[in-house]
Amino acid sequence: MAILSRDELRNLVDRPGEVGISIYMPTHRTVDVKQDPIRLNNLLREGEKRLVDNGLRAKDARRLLEPARKLLTDDFFWQHQSESLAIFSSPGIFRRFRLPYNFQELVVVAEHFHIKPLLPLLSGDGLFYVLAVSQNETRLLQCSRYSVRAITPEGIPESLAEALKYDESQRQLQFHTGTSTGPGRRSAIFHGQGVGTDDAKDNILRYFKQIDHGLSELLREEQAPLVIAGVDYLHPIYRQANSYPHLLQDGIQGNVDETSAEELQQQAWSVVQPYFQREQLEAVKRYHEAAGTGLSASDVEQVILAGYDGRIATLFVALGIQQWGKFDAEQRKVHLYKEAEPGTQDLLDLAAVYTLTRGGIVYVVEPEKVPSRTTVAAIFRY
Repeated sequence: MAILSRDELRNLVDRPGEVGISIYMPTHRTVDVKQDPIRLNNLLREGEKRLVDNGLRAKDARRLLEPARKLLTDDFFWQHQSESLAIFSSPGIFRRFRLPYNFQELVVVAEHFHIKPLLPLLSGDGLFYVLAVSQNETRLLQCSRYSVRAITPEGIPESLAEALKYDESQRQLQFHTGTSTGPGRRSAIFHGQGVGTDDAKDNILRYFKQIDHGLSELLREEQAPLVIAGVDYLHPIYRQANSYPHLLQDGIQGNVDETSAEELQQQAWSVVQPYFQREQLEAVKRYHEAAGTGLSASDVEQVILAGYDGRIATLFVALGIQQWGKFDAEQRKVHLYKEAEPGTQDLLDLAAVYTLTRGGIVYVVEPEKVPSRTTVAAIFRY
């Protein structure tokens, strides 16, 4: 099961323009190995019909959906769900994500995967992480406002003891040049870099550096805030080790060994909510300041071209609204349609994808909160 990240989003976006299917459905955390598979089976039937309607041969449509059909009889898979399930399938690509966010049922068949429902989890006000650390345990939680999911990245030690054991196995002699013993001569001093040579703080710092290294790999494309949770004396040590640019200054203090994931998520939300609100309000202010300067736009065609060129720094798109159309990148032409037709896609979705994959920030908001009072509003870098 893949973890949703900007890298995974890019994998979904940067694929050949072949027909693909995107499926979203709510799931249940409680053990119910019948209801959710039945729901998915119904969506797969609907998806197969739409694939055929879009010109795919029936046998090719069945082949495309075969990886998803295998999930129907996988009891273990259904016993380990979150709030929703997202499935993406096209020739040569199959991705599925358990997501801490409630989605409505949706099936979309198009030349590009329909990813806009995912954007609240990767945008400026959706996803955040909690790193709960103690000398006994390391936990990383992927959270939204309403849910939490524990993830286990590779390369992160589970405890201080494991980190020190790894260091011991990797111990090497280091050469240091000492004080000169005579003209033109210097003595060589060798010592082992092992557990016995470090005090308690140095041991914890090494432990945290290993954690930071693992997080750097996992979160290297992320802009989601990270909240550290642990006893007070660990916070400054972790900040010394940290290289993730979105670690928040405020954290959760206290012994977290006996604190549930749900309790940590709730405490962290009180930390990140003001951060999210402040960032979004500042973005709205910047949009209004940029109005009339050529550094903003609320026209879908302008926004698509700017997004394709990598000019969008911040984008607002309306949640739950689609603007169907086609974009010809070679001709730099945008064609709008009133309804979805074969070969069309949601241009608001496309604008958001361009913005995210080119390093911008996206806010997926209720229509009345788009600062332009239209379906889309963009602030340009230049």
